Amino acid sequence: MVVSGNLPTEWNDSLNVRWKTDLTGDGWSSPIVLGDKIFITSAFLEKAAPASAKPVQSAPQAPPAPGALPGSRPQQPEDNSYKEEVYRWELTCFDVKTGKELWKQVAKTGAPRIKKNGQSSYACETPVADGKRVIAYFGMTGVYCYDLNGKLLWQKDLGAFKTLNDWGTGASPVLYKDVLYVQVDNEENSFIIALDAVNGNEKWKVNREGEKTGYSTPVIWKNKFRTELVTIGKSARSYDPVSGKLNWELKMGGDMALPSPVSDNEHIYLGKTGGVNKPGILYSVKAGVDGNITPADSGLVSNGVEWTLKETGVGNPSPLLYNGLLYLLSSRGGEVYCLDAKTGAQIYKAKADKVGACWASPWIQGDKIFFYDEKGITQVIQAGKEFKVLSQNKIDDKFWASIAVAGDAYIFRGTKKLYCVKK
Repeated sequence: MVVSGNLPTEWNDSLNVRWKTDLTGDGWSSPIVLGDKIFITSAFLEKAAPASAKPVQSAPQAPPAPGALPGSRPQQPEDNSYKEEVYRWELTCFDVKTGKELWKQVAKTGAPRIKKNGQSSYACETPVADGKRVIAYFGMTGVYCYDLNGKLLWQKDLGAFKTLNDWGTGASPVLYKDVLYVQVDNEENSFIIALDAVNGNEKWKVNREGEKTGYSTPVIWKNKFRTELVTIGKSARSYDPVSGKLNWELKMGGDMALPSPVSDNEHIYLGKTGGVNKPGILYSVKAGVDGNITPADSGLVSNGVEWTLKETGVGNPSPLLYNGLLYLLSSRGGEVYCLDAKTGAQIYKAKADKVGACWASPWIQGDKIFFYDEKGITQVIQAGKEFKVLSQNKIDDKFWASIAVAGDAYIFRGTKKLYCVKK
């Protein structure tokens, strides 16, 4: 994200914090700002499952006697206790000047329809808004559209499907020209759907054959030839936003999709997160291409692929593109990679000290790059071809959400509070 304005470069718990508002409930979704309003989504556990609902796990087997064949391991009973939990899903609106809650609406109260990771939330997807409406997507719980005063306009059930390892969902919706696009990748029935933002009616729906659970949010790519809806999964795919027709496909390989693409009017840069002893992968795709653009025979280029890096530092945060340079941030450890966007050549690989896990995407303001880890420590580094840590800022909270900008203020969402940071 590239931001502009008279924004602060320094902050801590007492410096440049204009207001902070206590938060209840859970949510890894990012805040959004529309005019003088801030919107966030949250999920509240109202009733935990009783202990009796959790299955009794079998005792570990004793090792076989020397020379004996190992016995079959007993299958552990499935834990469906989540079906006896009660959650409340909410959309909340705050005043951007004061942090005062203006209104909140309960989208749904009831049992979750799928499991989630114990460290995750049932409110991971960031809402979207335009000048008329705000839309909250709670994964397998449903889509809820409100006017800017909190009146429910429509809701839509997109179904509930099992996710990999029961980790839950995370890809956020995209709103463009009164159409809502939702990428629903899972273990059972992956698809992408376009809904009329005015009434929730389906405009088109396309099955995503071969795709499984992913967390990458699609993007609208306005390039010099056309406007495209681009998604990342096992393959990267470009769709016509109006009809859902497939423009091109790139079989990416690699592990699960988490970061979203970044682009200019000539190229889009598509990355997949690496894992343990498995580096991430990054592609540069040219605008205006069609068909299957996968490089043949494990090659690095094709009629649509400008270059490929099969060993690079793509992490959970989305890449940052600015002034012809690509910046990649690792998921852990504070490694920063700077690449020439035209060629993919590495300009530097460096490391900021004592950086924890990074989930939020980096941003750039002026000649400075900012990124924070989940411990609330923001690294401020010099933009350009030379790596230099300029300073650090610290807020005492836990952060997974990316920032929002409200004029000359930052809006940060922690697990404990919502913060307005302003000079």
